[in-house]
Amino acid sequence: MTPKIQSVRGMNDILPDEAEFWDLFEETIRSWLKSYGYRPIRLPIVEPTPLFKRAIGEVTDIVEKEMYSFVDALNGEALTLRPEGTAGCVRAAIQHNLVAQQPQRLYYMGQMFRHERPQKGRYRQFHQVGVEALGFSGPDIDAEQILMGARLWGDLGLDGVALQINTLGQAAERTRHRAELISYFEQHGELLDEDARRRLHSNPLRILDSKNPALQEIIRGAPRLIDHLGAESMAHFESVQQVLRDAGQPFEINPRLVRGLDYYNLTVFEWVTDRLGAQGTVCAGGRYDGLVQQLGGKSVPACGFAMGVERLLALLREAGGETTAAAVDVYLVHQGSAASRLAVRVAEGLRDQGIDVLFHCGGGGFKAQMKKADASGANFAVIIGDDEAEAGEVTLKALRANGEQPNEQKRVSVDGLADAIMGSILDWEES
Repeated sequence: MTPKIQSVRGMNDILPDEAEFWDLFEETIRSWLKSYGYRPIRLPIVEPTPLFKRAIGEVTDIVEKEMYSFVDALNGEALTLRPEGTAGCVRAAIQHNLVAQQPQRLYYMGQMFRHERPQKGRYRQFHQVGVEALGFSGPDIDAEQILMGARLWGDLGLDGVALQINTLGQAAERTRHRAELISYFEQHGELLDEDARRRLHSNPLRILDSKNPALQEIIRGAPRLIDHLGAESMAHFESVQQVLRDAGQPFEINPRLVRGLDYYNLTVFEWVTDRLGAQGTVCAGGRYDGLVQQLGGKSVPACGFAMGVERLLALLREAGGETTAAAVDVYLVHQGSAASRLAVRVAEGLRDQGIDVLFHCGGGGFKAQMKKADASGANFAVIIGDDEAEAGEVTLKALRANGEQPNEQKRVSVDGLADAIMGSILDWEES
């Protein structure tokens, strides 16, 4: 027997029932983003490897351990499957001179790739919604993006998602803090793990982001960046907080929140939950004013965030949210030569009127077809035999108890079928 070929570990198929749930989620996302003036941008899955090394930082877990990188056999170019979306979005904005035209509010959805140990809520191929605002310098856009998250949780019917915020200040302030961190961690050198020792002199801020339980007490005692911030950075942070207070949005200042990417400055934030085990962050982001210039463009302020789709869907299921798409309106049953010819025209005519139709294919008698109609979840069966076809009529049968009794049926003309179906649907919605 020929062996089966399985999907790559950590890269999962999304089967039809699940994919319909994803479609419903994505429709909500698009509507939510449009209401804030964000426009879609579609980006390549493969980018030049130097893009991520320069943007994310070479001394990071993502670049050092997790990227799927390879050399193009045709031209020797170093390429990488994108591990995150911000770098590619900024690259596109620079390449196509978008920000020179006007400030941009952009979003994207799609697959990201990181080579890490698969576990619940963390996969090697995963999906993100990314939101980027380019060309806005004030704290108002930081606060708006945070409040966007709060609105989405309401739109999705989620609770138990808490907001944590922090500020990373500016480069000079982080330099002063960095020197104190190195000195502090050197005093505890014998307690540091391998990763912390490796990062001690290259990027000690990363140690604060360690998840190693053995390091948490040391980390709690480390010098705080917020104590090294100047008046301008603190004023920006205070302004963000004031907008959140005015909006009635609760938050916690977490001085150890540093994010895992080098390009952040000033405001950073995470939306977290305790309902997903270890993978508690469902949305995270912040300001990255230096990244556009870092990638070769002119200096442009920027702010953005990303959401893990798999984690949000898991949270929706845990909260008992709707996980199935609405069924089609009509299952079209037909038997006989004349009936089958008419059935095609009836199905297309109903679709012209905005009515969803599942057309029976594969033959079979009326009894077998009706079983499939009932199993489909459709609200109605439209039944056409040669007798109906000769009379220019169809039989309309209610399959669900939504205002009409299930199994109630009536003959209607082909021309009046769409009106009869739409009338029943409106009656159901009003009842």
